[in-house]
Amino acid sequence: MAQPLDSLKQGSVSINQELVSINQALGNDPEALIRWSLEQGERPICTTNFRPFEAVILHMVTRQRPDIPIVWMDSGYNTEETYRFADALIHRLDLNLVSYLPRRSRAHREALEGVMPGIDDPRHEAFTREVKLEPFERALREMAPDVWFTALRAEDTPERARMDPVSRNTSGLLKVSPLLHWNARDLYRYLQAHDLPNNFDYFDPTKVEAKRECGLHLQH
Repeated sequence: MAQPLDSLKQGSVSINQELVSINQALGNDPEALIRWSLEQGERPICTTNFRPFEAVILHMVTRQRPDIPIVWMDSGYNTEETYRFADALIHRLDLNLVSYLPRRSRAHREALEGVMPGIDDPRHEAFTREVKLEPFERALREMAPDVWFTALRAEDTPERARMDPVSRNTSGLLKVSPLLHWNARDLYRYLQAHDLPNNFDYFDPTKVEAKRECGLHLQH
């Protein structure tokens, strides 16, 4: 039997109130927020792109859940240093890495369409969908996570500055950004305290500019 509309509304209000309370109580305590979030589901994932300071979220999450799937949408356009950094961190933290690749390799795509289109090129939207958005949506379908950890930070873009550390999308997926309110100094201190490596030779072909969104975190 379908639930009464009033009951559904009350349930939605209750969930929203809980998230407001959690954001207020744990939004500035990443490790406590991770601990709470892991108790909310059975199929957590953590996404990564191995960008600067990415070792922080990966270290924090795997200390509490060593076997958590670490999902990497590898566009094929990463720098050589990023691939070396990724390989070193995978072995250092014994990451349970799950890579999702575009359906076409970089060589295949470029043979037919040429080099990566710039952000002013009308083809760039289709490029972004092919190398990042489609692989991520495929990961969501195949892995069906109920908790998603991400390393979003408020200082990255104006859009992210308006986000909350914990939110829930229309499909029920709990999105958790434990480091949302941390700045570069906080991240650097964590790396130093835990003797973790960093990567500054990073390039995202779907964003190109540092303060630009690719669309993934606006859609999900």
